Amino acid sequence: MNIIVADDDKVLSKMICGILNESGHITIAAYDSMQAMMFVMKQPPDLVILDINMPGGTGVDALRKLKMSTKTKGVPVIIITGSTDEKLPDEVIKLGAKVFLSKPIEPDVLLKAVRDAVT
Repeated sequence: MNIIVADDDKVLSKMICGILNESGHITIAAYDSMQAMMFVMKQPPDLVILDINMPGGTGVDALRKLKMSTKTKGVPVIIITGSTDEKLPDEVIKLGAKVFLSKPIEPDVLLKAVRDAVT
């Protein structure tokens, strides 16, 4: 499965990509919202993992754009965040995210979320 991982925390992004790559997935890392959108629009992946707080626009903004585009509205999205905003999980699910994960993310939780998001 082709997965775009968008998180401005390069260490976390590399960790997530490593876990996914070891499980047989192909990943592309993006370090801001604009770069993630560029990658997604160029070649829609099978899944997008979006952090909420990134430079170039929030993950919520990117999620809205993905779900508004006919080219990408069917791409499943997992939202990850360190935010403690209690309204955020409901908000992103209503916008079309498949899964909401709070940081830090355990590898087994990440892999289960990926499976759940694409089924």
